[in-house]
Amino acid sequence: MTPITMVEGRRIALSNLDKVLYPRTGFTKGEVLHYYATVADSLLAHIRDRPVSFLRYPDGPDGQLFFTKNPPPGTPAWVRTTPVPRSEDAGAEQVVVGDLPTLMWAANLVVEFHTPQWTAGRPAVADRIVFDLDPGPPATVVECCAAARWLRGRLAADGLDAYAKTSGSKGLHLAVPIEPTPSARVSAYAKTLAQEAEAALPGLVLHRMARALRPGKVFVDHSQNAAAKTTAAPYTLRARELPTVSAPVTWEEVEGCRTAADLVFLADDMAPRLARDGDLLAPLTDPARAGRLP
Repeated sequence: MTPITMVEGRRIALSNLDKVLYPRTGFTKGEVLHYYATVADSLLAHIRDRPVSFLRYPDGPDGQLFFTKNPPPGTPAWVRTTPVPRSEDAGAEQVVVGDLPTLMWAANLVVEFHTPQWTAGRPAVADRIVFDLDPGPPATVVECCAAARWLRGRLAADGLDAYAKTSGSKGLHLAVPIEPTPSARVSAYAKTLAQEAEAALPGLVLHRMARALRPGKVFVDHSQNAAAKTTAAPYTLRARELPTVSAPVTWEEVEGCRTAADLVFLADDMAPRLARDGDLLAPLTDPARAGRLP
């Protein structure tokens, strides 16, 4: 029998809690749910007003993975959804994970959380810029950190503050809080900075995705600023070999990174990091910290 759990007055069926999702470490579905309950306050601060896309991996990272934007079949009536603009579907809606019951219901589906750079009330009006720094082997997150330092300085020259988190995979994400700005304008600005980074660091950085150019360099992916694109949310678990997290990091950690292992954080690392540092990305949710595009 599937156990029913009450979460803030909502009945949620939590299934297969002993199922091992990450075989290398024996990390179970129950531990996945415990992780999300532990980081709920910090995670919800970053996703609660945004339509969420799910990368589902119900049988673990080695099983079938599928990306969905539509509310999954069986979504409870109490789960909030919001209309989203899609050229192919005028009536499209997506889930908004705005409270602990919805978070635990979604976590029970075994998902990564991905969000756009805009909130549900203002589609295609971004309140942050993102750069996804993706290393082409043999480059690693070490090279991503070098690119991130350059981008941080360039953004600062325009009066913008950048904050870093691991992707939870191989690379690094930079996020910049900004005053609400049309996504098209943000995309153009981000592309310009990626091009400038390539010009300044030609042996390290690329602004184009061309696979033939990628080995040993860092692709500065600016495309996730487009209104239709999404980025892995802070604190989401990733469907990787280990239960890695897209973890906020300090600039001291970025500057001190010497090996790829220096910026790998697992689910069990997050509670002590939050207890020590709080939410390092809290400025992203503070309108007073938002900068203005030049």
